[in-house]
Parts: sequence; C-alpha cells; structure tokens
Amino acid sequence: MTVLPDDGLSLAAEFPDATHEQWQRLVEGVLRKSGKEASGEAAEDALSTQLEDGLTTRPLYTARETGANGDNDGNGEDTGFPGFTPFIRGGRPEGTSVSGWDVRQRLAGTDPVRVNEAALGDLENGTTSLWLTVGRTGIPADGLARALDGVYLDLAPVTLDAGADYAEAARALLALYAEREVAPEAARASLGADPLGHEARTGEVLDLAEAAALARETAGAWPHVRALTVDALPYHEAGGSAAEELGLSLATGVAYLRALEDGGLGVEAALGQLEFRYAATADQFLTIAKLRAARRLWARVAEVCGAPEAGAQRQHAVTSPVMMTRRDPWVNMLRTTVACMAAGVGGADSVTVLPFDNELGLPDAFARRIARNTSTILLEESHLARVIDPAGGSYYVEQLTTELAGAAWEFFQTVEKAGGLPGALRSGLVAERLATTWAARSKKLAKRREPITGVSEFPLLSEKPVVREPAPAGPTGGLPRVRRDEAYEALRARSDAHLTATGHRPRVFLAALGPAAAHTARATFASNLFQAGGIEPVHDPVSVDPASAAEAYAASGADGMAVLCSSDALYEEQAEAVAAALRSAGATTLFLAGKPGTARDSVDEYVFAGCDAVAVLSSVLDRMGVAS
Repeated sequence: MTVLPDDGLSLAAEFPDATHEQWQRLVEGVLRKSGKEASGEAAEDALSTQLEDGLTTRPLYTARETGANGDNDGNGEDTGFPGFTPFIRGGRPEGTSVSGWDVRQRLAGTDPVRVNEAALGDLENGTTSLWLTVGRTGIPADGLARALDGVYLDLAPVTLDAGADYAEAARALLALYAEREVAPEAARASLGADPLGHEARTGEVLDLAEAAALARETAGAWPHVRALTVDALPYHEAGGSAAEELGLSLATGVAYLRALEDGGLGVEAALGQLEFRYAATADQFLTIAKLRAARRLWARVAEVCGAPEAGAQRQHAVTSPVMMTRRDPWVNMLRTTVACMAAGVGGADSVTVLPFDNELGLPDAFARRIARNTSTILLEESHLARVIDPAGGSYYVEQLTTELAGAAWEFFQTVEKAGGLPGALRSGLVAERLATTWAARSKKLAKRREPITGVSEFPLLSEKPVVREPAPAGPTGGLPRVRRDEAYEALRARSDAHLTATGHRPRVFLAALGPAAAHTARATFASNLFQAGGIEPVHDPVSVDPASAAEAYAASGADGMAVLCSSDALYEEQAEAVAAALRSAGATTLFLAGKPGTARDSVDEYVFAGCDAVAVLSSVLDRMGVAS
C-alpha cells in the first residue's frame, strides 16, 4: 500500500471501507420503498439489465468481479500490456497516442471526377485515409487513377471495397502505385478482398483461391498492404448481436487463414494480410468491450495457429448504419459522436464516421465535414487518444469484455461445427440465427423498450424531410439489411402519403381531464406515441370536461379517434361522462392513457408504457382508412 503525504486531499481516509453486502442492504431499503421485496443478490438482480447474447449489466462492479486487484479479465488471466499478447489493451504498444486513430472517410459514388473532388476536400480538412467503393456499385476500376488524381499515395492510405471485382480493383491500385513511383515500403493500403463477406451480402459464391493468390502477391512485394478484409458489417446489418458479429468475424478470419496457408503463405504472413471491420454503435460500453474482445479472440486464434506474437488484430470501426435514422437525421450526429468515441476508446486503428444523412442518399459537403470533424474534435480538443487504453482497469468494461468474448467464442464454435462459415452461410444457419436475434430486438423497438430519439420518442411531425441525391444501389441477394427505424418509417410513410392526398395528417384528439398537473404526463406520453406513427395529436383546448368535450372533439378534425388523458382519480370521476360526450360527437374509438382495466366500461383500448406501439399505431391508421 502506498502512503500518500498529508496534503489535505485525503479521500474519506477516516472512514472504514464499505462492503458489498452493506451496499446491497441499502438497495434493499430503496426497493422496499418502491413496494418491492428483495434481499441480497436478488436485490442486485432487480437493478440489473438484460442484454443480448445472454449478458447482464449489473448495477455495481468491483474488484471482486475482475479479480482481487482489478487487473485481469475476470478469469484470472492477466490482460497484459498494450501491444503484447493477448492484445486486449491494443495491438500496438503506443496505441493511438502518437498520432491518433486513422480518420478514414468513405467515398461512395460512380463518377471518378466527383469522387476525386470529395477525396481532395476530405484530405485537406482532417481525413487521413480514403475508403473507396469500386466496381459494380462504385467507380470503375479503370477510373481509379482519375479518382485519386492529386492524392499523395505515399501519405494517404487507401482502402478498397469492390465486392466481386476486388482482384481487378486491387491490381489497378497496385499498378497506380508503380506508375506514380510510390516505393513499396511507403504504400499503405487494404485491397478489400472479402469473398465470404460478398457471399453474405449477395449469395454469390467466390473462389477463395483467387484471394489467396492476391495475398501471396501482396505479401511478397508490398510490406504494408493487406489483401483481405474480414468485414463483420454484413452480419451487424442483418440484425446480428455483438457476440454474433464477433463470432462470424472469427469464422471468416479462420476460413481465410486456411485458404492463405493452402495458397502457400506461412501463418505469420497470413495473419499480416487481414484487416477486420466492425460496427461501432451508440452503446458506448458494448462497443468498447466488443473491440477489446475481438482482439482477445483473434489473439487466441493466432496462439492456436502457433504464432501468438503475430496475433495483433488490425481494426477498422465504422459507425453503425443500423442505428441511423431517416427521420430527424440530425440526431445521427449525436449517435455517431458517441460511437466514434467508443471506437477510439476501444482501441480501433481506423475509424469511419458515416455522415448523418448517409441513409438518405449521397451525403452533402456539410454532412461530410461534420463526419470528419467528429474525429477531429475527439482527437484534438477532447484529447481522447492521448491515453493508451483509456478503458483499461474499468471493472465494468473488463468484465463485459470477458463475458462478450465467451459468448462470441461459443457461437464461433457452433459455426465451425457446421462446416465453418461457408457451410454455415449456405446451410442457412447464419441467416436463421441473425433473424431470430433481430426478431427479439424488433419486439423491444416496437414496445419502445429500446427508444429511438426523434423517431419512436419525441418525433417532430412538422419537420421538413431532408432530401439527398440517390446513392448507388448496394449489393443485394444475400442476408437482409435492417434498420432500427424501419417499422416506424413504414408508419410515417403512410402518414406522408395521406398528407399528400388530403392536405393534412391523420389526427387524434387528446381529451385531457382536469388541471395540467393531473394530465400533463399522460398527455405528453400519448402525444409522443401517436406522433411516432405520423398521427397528429390535437390538444386544444388544454383540458375538457363532460360539458365541453363534444364541441372540442368536433372542432379538432380528428379521424374518429380520441384519447383520455388524466390521473386515475379523475378517470374514476369523469371518464364515463366524457367518453359519452365524445361518442355523441362522432368518436368511434376511445383510448385511455393508463393501465389496462381503468374505466374499462367507458373506453375501447389502452395505451401505456410498454404497449406494442407499432401494433397500436398500425391498427389506428387502418381504422382511419390510411392506405398502407
């Protein structure tokens, strides 16, 4: 124990250490006041949160979860030092502290001239590497030289995303290096060969031997060029969980190692030919743990292959397309900021922040500027990269890393038993597993247990839509691509069509009873709920009573729907009379904002926290005659 000098800054030194059991007893008291009886571990469980993959977030983490000194991963295994096996704390000893992470900007488009303009603008204003879409959904391979005109290829790394055309695109880039006399040791690139990722997206089977041949050529002549990409985004975008994303990335990496060894590369050279790509979400702690777990898992693979020191995983993190919304897209700036921070703290080598309007089409210049400046602010103003492994030692992060790694390894073994990733993809195992995960998550989204700010919570119906030039169509035919907002987007699209056809949105009348103190909470809840489906709530006048309800409803223009909003006490007093007045004025369906069973003889349905919002809103639009 280190004795600090008596400088007047001692922290509670005169108090005895608190125990975990004492804390649990305090929790018991709080729960008791809320009407819940639980003791010991049960009290702690009452404050825990269930995550995907069978993981649980506890309310308190201490040294007992991570080991006596809090310096291991919970299984008695030392997490090591940054840059050393098992690489949990980073693939390089210095981490990103020297120059920060690589700010990698994605360039989508089919016109080499426009892509070149965007690339030069990005590089002049903070971007440090380029990610180009080439081939069927991007610029042609023979347009690569024009797209990179004026780019100093010995300074700016290039990453290619060419799908089935990866060999042609890769050779075009290598030829460009030779043409511009870029020394082989100065060239830094990722050629993006990912046959299994392409199969996952399209269902098209590609020969791994061609990718192995490209890697063999690269390894011999270009020391800092990686031929293959293990892209986990297809599985994340199909609704996969963090553990499933990790497990499938491991299975992909192992399949590529086998192909590379069959193609004549040694284990260490083969390991050096892979770059891994993961999604970074606004769940900051899960993203941090995912990147740390990915390094740990890949280090284990390298160890089994007999090359533990070559197991440092090169990571490229991309802000999640699944979390991006099309309504109120400005909120995406906040989501990507949190995701970028998590990727940096998690130790990603390269980070791509997708522009906030990415799901609407081709991003404009403003969106691209905000995207690259997100990294710049975190690096230059928040100094996020000045600390090596800033999450290291966090009891919660260390334990979450361990549990996530265990769940991912278990799924990886399941995939391997199914014949590896090729077999698991073609048998339907991967699609079925991801569909099951997404179905469970969709229920949480529908019930707003997982809120989407600006979409399922606090939507703004009066907002004008953000319009962008259409982006090139992405690959299809394989795993689906899901979005968190898709169910609500379908409802809003129905409302938009109704607005175009009639000049107004479908409307519901909020019949608030009593003073503001009695009805505000439930009126606000109901207003948010119906707006999430594109239904305009009319709350005028502020409150009604049996005498004024009929006239207020008639003036609202509501489409046969009204919602009673107030306290349980006022429901007992006024609900029956107000409901009768509303029905006399033409209301065909009455909702009550509150627990089911309240005033049940007066109303038809209930809306409450935890109800299936998507089902309720879809039913309401149907009854209003809004076309689907």
